[in-house]
Amino acid sequence: MMDRATQLKNHLTATDYAIRTAEANAARERQSVRLLAVSKTKPAADIKTLYALGQKSFGENYVQEAAEKINELKEFDIEWHFIGRIQSNKTKQIATTFDWVHTVDRKKIANRLNEASHGKPLNILIQVNVDLAETKSGVDPTELTDLAEYIWNLPNLKLRGLMSIPDPKSDDQLRQSHRQLKILFDNLKRDHPAPKIFDTLSMGMTHDLELAVSQGSTMVRIGTALFGARAPKE
Repeated sequence: MMDRATQLKNHLTATDYAIRTAEANAARERQSVRLLAVSKTKPAADIKTLYALGQKSFGENYVQEAAEKINELKEFDIEWHFIGRIQSNKTKQIATTFDWVHTVDRKKIANRLNEASHGKPLNILIQVNVDLAETKSGVDPTELTDLAEYIWNLPNLKLRGLMSIPDPKSDDQLRQSHRQLKILFDNLKRDHPAPKIFDTLSMGMTHDLELAVSQGSTMVRIGTALFGARAPKE
């Protein structure tokens, strides 16, 4: 049976190949899309193995679980991304534990992260509910500009871009959702030119990686293809 380290190496190689192929198919510049390894529920040993293979960015959904792994792996220069739903009472721990937060969708959360953040600015993505789905978090697209303006004025936050988690649907509907987020991203970037750094469009997971890259994603969040499917609950 294949050992875990070899399995993870093969998965990382295959995932990188899928990303680079998607870039080429979309006539995108090579290496224009970053891989965020979604390591929620996975052991620190898996993260350490992937880090040794060159993967430096990891995404976590659960604050307490992540804090334990981050502490265990503090000797490694890992870039930690929080990609879960934000509870108000966890903002201080999130701000002091992570390098990036992907799921900011309201001013209250942004303000609390700003107040808790010290040292280097915290990289922020606004989560947009592009489908207006009741089951999904995210700011209404019509309220995005107002929230972005608010975050740009907070001194301890660095707004880097947008993210979304569209509802599972057909390829055509997913393509439209990704395209809508790209339009919102381009409009904000156009209206707020340099020196502000606004460079990250986080969209696409294992099942829709190629679609997301074709519509302009600069960061794909991959868990299953890297770590394998979660074991079924007994």
